[in-house]
Amino acid sequence: MHYISIYLVEHNGIEDSPENATCFATEKGLKVTVEDSKCVQASAFIQKEMFQRYSLNDEQVAFKVNLSVLVECLNIFGGTATALKMCYQGYGYPLTMLLEEGGVITDCSIRTLEPEEILDFNFSAESVLNKIILRSECLKEVFAELDSSSDLIEILLSPDPPYFRITTSGIAGDTKVDIPKNSDMIETFQCTTVATSRYKLSHVKPSAKSLAISQKVSIRTDDRGLLCFQYMIPADNHTCFIEYCCTPVADIDDDS
Repeated sequence: MHYISIYLVEHNGIEDSPENATCFATEKGLKVTVEDSKCVQASAFIQKEMFQRYSLNDEQVAFKVNLSVLVECLNIFGGTATALKMCYQGYGYPLTMLLEEGGVITDCSIRTLEPEEILDFNFSAESVLNKIILRSECLKEVFAELDSSSDLIEILLSPDPPYFRITTSGIAGDTKVDIPKNSDMIETFQCTTVATSRYKLSHVKPSAKSLAISQKVSIRTDDRGLLCFQYMIPADNHTCFIEYCCTPVADIDDDS
């Protein structure tokens, strides 16, 4: 058996780097959250049942690490049969990870930072105006049709036709994709009012990476125009969730 020890810290040493991720460990599982410019937030949640052993000494443990360094450690072997053990002893201690594959063990240690307060989008049931759940392949096809030269993407949800419409305006003109509520691709359609909001396409498109590995996606909007994609990813008889929230550019009526 071969043993390798690696100590890694942030490459740039900037504590407020957008590459930093905040990790939350609770009795329900592990959540990793990243933000960009306080208008986009992505969170990945892994239920504790996904772990062979999950031990937590406090109600919640939080710390911040460099995401690119964390991913670099997880991809050291690049295989699917890698065993992983993660440990964090508390404030001031590094995040340590033991990875084993084929008899080779790698010990990684990543410096942690004190977590900062993250934006609370607070998608409560009371504030949600519209919600639909659809199969991921449907949204993949929609994203493929969008004009990448557009700066904005407009999303309309309505209890009446056209029900669900996504629009972009680019060099080639306007692109509109309509999905009726009775489509075979839509499993749940709960729209209480007409809501149209615009978002930066550059903020929405990165969520397509999660879309590619998901089975279903929930789309919600609230009374503030906030947009939330929740991707449901099957894994070993369990479901992992990746949530992607984005603030609107402006209310549609402000552009008239």
